[in-house]
Amino acid sequence: MFDIVEILQYNPYSLDKSTKENLLIDKLKEITKFHKSNCKEYEQIINGLDIDIDKIQDIEKIPFLPVRLFKDYELLSVDKGNVIKIMTSSGTTGQRVSKIFLDRENATNQTKVLTKIVSSFIGNRRLPMLILDTSAIVKNRNLFSARAAGILGFSMFGRDHTYALDENMNLNIDKIQEFLGKYQGQPILLFGFTYMIWEYIYNKIKIEDIKLDFSNGILIHGGGWKKLIDQQVDNKIFKESLKQLCGLDKIYNYYGMVEQTGSIYMECEYGHFHTPIFSDIIIRNFTTFKPEKTAQEGLIQVISLLPNSYPGHSILTEDIGQLLGEDDCPCGRFGKYFKIKGRLRNAEIRGCSDTYESK
Repeated sequence: MFDIVEILQYNPYSLDKSTKENLLIDKLKEITKFHKSNCKEYEQIINGLDIDIDKIQDIEKIPFLPVRLFKDYELLSVDKGNVIKIMTSSGTTGQRVSKIFLDRENATNQTKVLTKIVSSFIGNRRLPMLILDTSAIVKNRNLFSARAAGILGFSMFGRDHTYALDENMNLNIDKIQEFLGKYQGQPILLFGFTYMIWEYIYNKIKIEDIKLDFSNGILIHGGGWKKLIDQQVDNKIFKESLKQLCGLDKIYNYYGMVEQTGSIYMECEYGHFHTPIFSDIIIRNFTTFKPEKTAQEGLIQVISLLPNSYPGHSILTEDIGQLLGEDDCPCGRFGKYFKIKGRLRNAEIRGCSDTYESK
């Protein structure tokens, strides 16, 4: 298997279409052959599709697995004794959850890539960090939920980690105000899941008329949009409301999933999600699964160079998206950029923060 260090030398959004495709295709073929040789279930799928991996010429031909397959099978391409961490997707009571098996190399690569992507947005300096959640969610370090994994993953970008909610999901006003007072006038990092922020931070502050100044903050958030859309709260309203209430105007949404942890898609200043050089997306037709053209809605296929301990490098999600363009976003970043339009009807709720509310 190739070493991800080969690619870490590049800026995450610096390669144009042709250069990126040439970089990805050979490595994706190598990953596909590795998983075929080391995961019995994956080998059966590839054999059933009758695909000659060596003859694949573009990434659209890389075979994909439906995301629900990870709920039905324990798929891994390394000896189970080498697994150091098991990631689980969010799920309401009674739902099956995905289990993602990570060895040390895979976990390390996830951290390296996540660092490269996020640092390109917020810089390399570790900032004082206010986590808009409860510390109760981060307990079992061997079996991570998607929500806990998100908190721990993004925690490496901060210092003096302070949790805004207590174990009963109540605002810890004294701790928040102490934190803001300590770092008054300095940039701070805030992280949380979208619905949790809206329900347990924004609404509580507004209802109780609490004055908090987050004007020096940089907020990174993701997941949990379904319940907000049901409340007629979209991305624009979310941002405008937080700015009006507490002065927060540097807000970065991200798209990602536990099945490809580390391969996140950050939202730029123009509200577009961007594919870094470590990963890509394809929008596929709802019925034929053929790649859709720009501006057409379809199912999102996510592709990543990271998964090497399990065959998760090419996954067809249940999310609906729309490709907006490639290499020409006004923000100046190269790569495909896209929008999330929702979830496939009747798909299970699995957003990190949706799950808490369902329980």
